[in-house]
Amino acid sequence: MTARDPLGTHRARRRLRMALRDGGPLVGTFLKLPGADPVALAARSGLDFVVLDLEHSALDERTVTGQLRLAATSGLPALVRVPSVDPGQVNRLLEAGAVGVQLSTVRASAETRALADAVRYAPVGRRSISLAHPVAGYGDGGLDAYLAAEAADPPLLVAQIETATTDDPLSQLLAGVDVAFVGTTDLTVSLGLSARDDPAPLLARTGEVARAAGAAGVALGGWVSRHSPEALARYGLTDARYLVVGSDLQLLGAGLRGLVGRS
Repeated sequence: MTARDPLGTHRARRRLRMALRDGGPLVGTFLKLPGADPVALAARSGLDFVVLDLEHSALDERTVTGQLRLAATSGLPALVRVPSVDPGQVNRLLEAGAVGVQLSTVRASAETRALADAVRYAPVGRRSISLAHPVAGYGDGGLDAYLAAEAADPPLLVAQIETATTDDPLSQLLAGVDVAFVGTTDLTVSLGLSARDDPAPLLARTGEVARAAGAAGVALGGWVSRHSPEALARYGLTDARYLVVGSDLQLLGAGLRGLVGRS
């Protein structure tokens, strides 16, 4: 790691973008448990990335910023899922080493525009500038070098599409993002389906997102409970390049049930 990229954050963003464009799938999981151990285990597992979950967990910002620094020093790219755009919070998460931000339940293009503004410095965006953080090497490389690195490798943006309809067309929602992420559980509920119902409506909506993503030059992503051809096919995510599989809590629960012979 150089003085201009002390945490390797910019290189991690570049590597993930190249993989999203040229290959895949990238495979990660949600981290919902506090502390160093979930991050350390994920780093040793060979996962491509993790998503620290500030939406559906008891994690708070202070805990997540510490986990972000550990992930960065472990060479594990970490994004953060947020339920809404709080520019100050987004800025602090990025300064702690987040390679990107995953925004939940996107319905309107104003939401993705607000996210883009929050992660980019002027004149492109509205993010407030400081060098007093680890990604900038606490100013060691200077302002110009840091701004150039951020312009060349900005944070990844993931827009979760997880409702049966949106306020604006998908093409507008996906402008400027890197991944169109199908939130399959919320989408199932939004469509009025149960886990036992015919998945045809879910597949149709995922297909709409996939076509919009392709037209926009955006990678398709989504959530599955397990990484298997059957699970990917059920949700229409066979061609997805950004997969979030389960969570640390789900994996822990499955392991504990397995101890007593429960599937």
